[in-house]
Amino acid sequence: MEILPVLVEKLSKFQPSALGLLRIVSALIFFEHGTQKLLGFPASDSMPAFLSLGWTAGVLELVGGFLLLIGLFSRPVAFLLSGQMAVAYWLAHAPRGFYPALNGGDAAILYCFIFLFIVFAGPGRWSVDGALGRERV
Repeated sequence: MEILPVLVEKLSKFQPSALGLLRIVSALIFFEHGTQKLLGFPASDSMPAFLSLGWTAGVLELVGGFLLLIGLFSRPVAFLLSGQMAVAYWLAHAPRGFYPALNGGDAAILYCFIFLFIVFAGPGRWSVDGALGRERV
């Protein structure tokens, strides 16, 4: 008996839960970036100017992070946030150097691809979209 097929079969039933957990944890941490930018919590050194690029990013992080956290409009919100993180990487991090670990863009890249994954995979378990019947879980 090969262990890999058995392991895949056993773990596959947890895929919707794992996806839901990935969405919730990623969105919660992303939401925290928005609260830091716009509300100064957790403590922040500065607040972006109203209607600046940083302020707009904060609004997307706060509102989009919350919507993704509860799983409402998950796919379009994840698509928007994935694009935001791609823009953030290319505008703020890539000019500082090639390597993401050195230019500080590693989190932006991870968020970009996690959110892009959610666009295609859906919200997983524990989402408002699922409760409303918009997504099959």
